[in-house]
Order: sequence, then structure tokens, then C-alpha cells
Amino acid sequence: MDIDNDIERRTASFWRLFATFFKIGAFTFGGGWAMISIIEREIVDKYHWIEKDDFLDLLAVAQSLPGILAVNIATAVGDRLRGTAGSVVASLGTILPSFLIILAIAIFLTPEMIKNNKVISAIFMGIRPAVVALIVAPVLTSAKAARLRWNTVWIPLVVALMISLDLGFASNPILYILLGAAGGLLFWWLPRYMTTRKK
Repeated sequence: MDIDNDIERRTASFWRLFATFFKIGAFTFGGGWAMISIIEREIVDKYHWIEKDDFLDLLAVAQSLPGILAVNIATAVGDRLRGTAGSVVASLGTILPSFLIILAIAIFLTPEMIKNNKVISAIFMGIRPAVVALIVAPVLTSAKAARLRWNTVWIPLVVALMISLDLGFASNPILYILLGAAGGLLFWWLPRYMTTRKK
């Protein structure tokens, strides 16, 4: 299985890497979280470039870094597959569709034309529910892959509640990233410490 995966990774040519992320960037609405399920389907399920657990690790790193989530995950995947050049190619593939679409809108359409066009307004109203589904889907799959249980599901719920309440520093997502990292480290270190003390 590992040999097969290595073969799959070697077939991740720069062109295929660019084309994959260009397609993801061109047909995804709603920002980084809406892209995650599509990226996972392409990278993990279709091409088998990265294992699911590795993808979740890269996703956690991408979320922790400043900047756009979609670009961060593209950079991380590209670097894992083809090094620095791969990260540049994957990032360009993600960014280029949005750049070209916004450029075309800026050249051919004005804000008034978009606002007063019933067809465009109807299209965006129809896209909104789909975007919500695209955001919810990776949350559920990530929770399942992270092996959340009923005794731990309260953690993301409490964090989401605290962030949404706007309580100053207590609503800062960085705080919960650091607390999660510290908790995971403590959860890993404490049993080993207790084992060594018993000896």
C-alpha cells in the first residue's frame, strides 16, 4: 500500500497539481472552509496523494497560520508533494481563478449593474445555501476523522460558543489554538510521566 502511495505521489506532476487546484479555485464559492471538502476529495480520495490523517494534520497547520485558509492548505499540500516549487504551483492554481474572475468583473461590470441585475442576484441567492452545506460538510468529516466522541464533542461546541460571544480576548481563536496544543501535549505527556514515576 505504501509503495502504491509513493507511485501516486510521484505522478503528481506540476501541471496536474496546478490544474487540480485551479479547478478547485474556479468552482468553489464561500471561502476556504467551503473548499476543504473538494480539496479532500481530489487530494485524498481521487489521486491518493496524501493520506487522510496527514491531510487533517496539514489542515490543522493551515488553520493555525495567518492568511487565507485555501491558499495555506494548497501551499502545504504542494510542499508535501513537490517541495517549494510544488507549493508555489498549487498556490497559483488556487489564487488565479479568483484573480481572473474579479479582473473580468472589474472590467465589464460595475457594482450598480450587479446590484440591479435580477439574474445575477438570483444566482447569488441560490448559491448561499449551497455554500453553507459546503462549509458544514468538512466540519462533519473532520470531526469524524478526528475521532470525536460524545465525551469530547463539548470541546468544539464550547470553543465555537466562546468565539461567537465577542468577549474580548476570551473570543480570540488564537487562544483556543494554543490551549488545544497545550492540552494535546499534556494528554500525550502525562501518561508517560506517570509511568516513569511508577518505575
